[in-house]
Amino acid sequence: MKPRVGVVQFPGSNCEQDCVRAFRSLGAEVEMIWHAEEHLPEVDLVVLPGGFAHGDYLRTGALARFSPIMAAVEAHAAAGGLLLGICNGFQILCEAGLLPGALRKNAGLKFICAWTELRVDNVDTPYTGRATPGQVLKIPINHFEGNWYADDATKDRMVANGQIVLRYVDNPNGSLVDAAGISNGSGNVLGLMPHPERACEALLGSEDGKVILGSVLDLIGRSPRRPASELKAVSGLESAT
Repeated sequence: MKPRVGVVQFPGSNCEQDCVRAFRSLGAEVEMIWHAEEHLPEVDLVVLPGGFAHGDYLRTGALARFSPIMAAVEAHAAAGGLLLGICNGFQILCEAGLLPGALRKNAGLKFICAWTELRVDNVDTPYTGRATPGQVLKIPINHFEGNWYADDATKDRMVANGQIVLRYVDNPNGSLVDAAGISNGSGNVLGLMPHPERACEALLGSEDGKVILGSVLDLIGRSPRRPASELKAVSGLESAT
């Protein structure tokens, strides 16, 4: 049975089609989900793609966090469902409290669009199963507010727990502890600023994005599928209807 991936589209998303193409090329069934929907379809993985949701007004992700679909996304994550936020999606996850910390403006106050090298610091996550410890991946970034920050206690706890999953080899944006990708405590939620969906074709410069996207699809393929009704019930957010 093919893995099923749901890609949430917000007003201002601009990387959703890249995600669809990448996941389909890896053998997944992909469904687009409009942000105004209130329920998720039967999917194994939810992806919040890059872009400028709601024009990034107030703060990046601040308005998207209140989109109707986010209640279902939060329930999915609370029940242990897989959730991936890329760039703007990472920012939304932090605004929603699904990942710790916040994304600030890049050091130097410049928009950065460039290839970066990432070191895989934790291979024991749903998103890094194909990686080897310390493996370096070539994946591009494209952001103005990718400088991850957290207070010292949160940062220290996350480092100790292995929640700094990916680190920049040469930090381009000032991100604390060189963090390029972080997870929640359970590991089912990952946010990263680099774009793995843009590094899945050799002709585009790198196929290293397949390590991340392929890892989570591998896990889905090995795991029994849990119906959406069960995920809702486990999360405690089951509707009265």
